[in-house]
Amino acid sequence: MKYMIIRRLTILLGGFMLLSMTVVKLNQETVWEVPEDYQNLENPYAEVEDEDRIGRITYSKYCKTCHGSKGKGDGSAAKLLETPVADFSADVFKDQTDGSIYYKVYTGRNEMPGFEKIIREEEDLWLLVNYIKDL
Repeated sequence: MKYMIIRRLTILLGGFMLLSMTVVKLNQETVWEVPEDYQNLENPYAEVEDEDRIGRITYSKYCKTCHGSKGKGDGSAAKLLETPVADFSADVFKDQTDGSIYYKVYTGRNEMPGFEKIIREEEDLWLLVNYIKDL
């Protein structure tokens, strides 16, 4: 009887530890820390009208397959990923600074690639940020 109680407590404790590790891992994947320098980074193109639709074209080329045409995180490739895809229309996303979004697009994380070497023009990256914020 004593052995069964110890065994059940061991299984229960192991299950609790596994659940705790899963919650910590999920939290690490969903909370994306942005350095303060980037959080406070001013968007030099915030008031620029994107007459050539560079933001939209860049979004369609690099972001749409995962984030979807309306930025809801429901693109055709989203269901193939292990990492949750951001919904650009959500308030939690819209509440971020332009600099925070710039940082995330620039550096990437997990399955999201960083575009530091792909989008070489800083203006194009900022115009992408502007487009994403307007979705």
